[in-house]
Amino acid sequence: MIMPPALRKTVLFTHVITSVGWLGAVLAYLALDLTTVASQDTATVRGAYTGMGLIVGYAIVPLALASLLIGIINALGTTWGLLRHWWVVVKLILTLVATLILLQETSSVSYLADLAETAPDPRTLSSTLPHSIGGLLILLTTALLSVFKPRGLTRYGWRKQQRRIHRRDRDTAPASLISE
Repeated sequence: MIMPPALRKTVLFTHVITSVGWLGAVLAYLALDLTTVASQDTATVRGAYTGMGLIVGYAIVPLALASLLIGIINALGTTWGLLRHWWVVVKLILTLVATLILLQETSSVSYLADLAETAPDPRTLSSTLPHSIGGLLILLTTALLSVFKPRGLTRYGWRKQQRRIHRRDRDTAPASLISE
């Protein structure tokens, strides 16, 4: 079912805002993650871990879940569809993978944030930098796909398109051709 234009624009706007928010929150997290690796100041590193825990719990996870859900609603309510175009399918898979890894790593980040409060030297704690960089790369890739929309229909999309063309041709054909 295709959404009415006003609803479609509202859903698209909400999807863009949650996706951009997710990207911004990951960039803020990455800045703190880099601080935990590069800083020599114990108090700064302790604060960076605490900030990372807060950003993950109150920004990244909610924005990731909202972006995923609203993106699915957006795809299902537009002519792009959820499984018709390769760029949408790839974007969905990347978003699902990023969200699942994020949810899996959230407990580690919370644990590090808690540990940093009491650790004599939080500079010795492990880093989440590979996950931060990987998450950023995935989000940039999904943004790139959203803007450039590479051509290419999935097999399902091709069949849907052929049915639509066949129906249109049948509906516009003269009555004399249909009855033969």
